[in-house]
Amino acid sequence: MVGSEVKSIRAGHISLGESWVDISEKGELWLVGAHINEYLQANQFNHIPARRRKLLAHRHEIEKMQKAVEQKSLTIIPLKLYFKNRKAKLEIAICRGKKQHDKRQDLIKKDDEKIRQI
Repeated sequence: MVGSEVKSIRAGHISLGESWVDISEKGELWLVGAHINEYLQANQFNHIPARRRKLLAHRHEIEKMQKAVEQKSLTIIPLKLYFKNRKAKLEIAICRGKKQHDKRQDLIKKDDEKIRQI
């Protein structure tokens, strides 16, 4: 991680909403889809806001996650990002995606709430 990314994260300018964790063929964890806004005081040495970021984990943890993703068709998503001993930590979870009928029900609920607000 670049220094301007860390400063931007400390300022709270990160969005994990549409992000997920991908496991590469080499067995590496990558955070995909996370958006870290540019740090305003970094000028020319700023980072790319939507790039892939490598995550560190023990090999046995990565293998365990990879088996779950491949066999049970689960997804790894980030829950929260925090600092501990001056290091950025990412809490992740292995979960199952929504079914098509669940997505439709959520869309119907959102439409109903919009109508109620008007």
